[in-house]
Amino acid sequence: MEKVRVFVGTDRSQLIGVKVLEYSIRQHTSLPVEVVPMMNLPVRPPIDPAQDQRTGFSFSRFCIPKLCNYEGRAIYMDADMLVFKDIKSLWEIPFDGAKVIIQEELTARQSSTADKNKAPKKRIKQCSVMLLDCSRLDWDVDKIVDGLDEKRYDYAGLMYDMCLLREDEIAYRIPFEWNSLEYWDENTALIHYTDMGTQPWVCNNNRHGGLWINALRSAIDDGFVSLDEVKEDIHLGYARPSLLWELKMENPGYRWYLTGMDKLRGFRAHRVAYENRVAHLRKLRLAAGVPA
Repeated sequence: MEKVRVFVGTDRSQLIGVKVLEYSIRQHTSLPVEVVPMMNLPVRPPIDPAQDQRTGFSFSRFCIPKLCNYEGRAIYMDADMLVFKDIKSLWEIPFDGAKVIIQEELTARQSSTADKNKAPKKRIKQCSVMLLDCSRLDWDVDKIVDGLDEKRYDYAGLMYDMCLLREDEIAYRIPFEWNSLEYWDENTALIHYTDMGTQPWVCNNNRHGGLWINALRSAIDDGFVSLDEVKEDIHLGYARPSLLWELKMENPGYRWYLTGMDKLRGFRAHRVAYENRVAHLRKLRLAAGVPA
């Protein structure tokens, strides 16, 4: 039986999200699964800082075919996700000549739901969940960065338009339920916590955060995640201090207390991402001749 290979874009600060995502995948399938956190891959920056990665792992997805020795298929996911259904139904979507499969166009109902829950509206190429035919993708991240340097395309064309592929090489077949943006109901296969400020490990006030907390609690009970790992992430500032307290509460009704606990301890959500953004802007200013 072919192993399901899931590659997750992340940095160290979001590794707890990857662990809970992996646990949720394994809990809902009988298929053999390999989850690979893509951290600190050797991706050189483009010459022009304006074309550089917006996160430490934006270009990681282009490394996947080579990591798979250009064989078989693979799934790409972001770290801020949680799975509720058997990944088999995603894994077995037929390519039918396409090289990459991404999310289907949103229906009117789904667009309306997304609006109501403050998730993004209809997107043309939603690539947070992708199925890749690695045997037909010749991607090499060094050559892709060369393309940015040679101005054959820019960051937006690469990341948002998927300009490396012809339109007939892209299929829109991943159901909305497999990339449900800040929304959950009984049909949801995967919820995507797209709002960084309210992701459950950094905020106690996400309306669907309890789903993630319950998954983390189960992962700890099953020995898949240790309390020491959670404590280390809190110590490093990657997870909120109130997380440990919430794990002990079945129905925490005192959200104000949890928020106060995090404030008192000086917790700053996604500090690493903020610092990376500041460093990126500093590079842009220096490249433009503006004093940093």
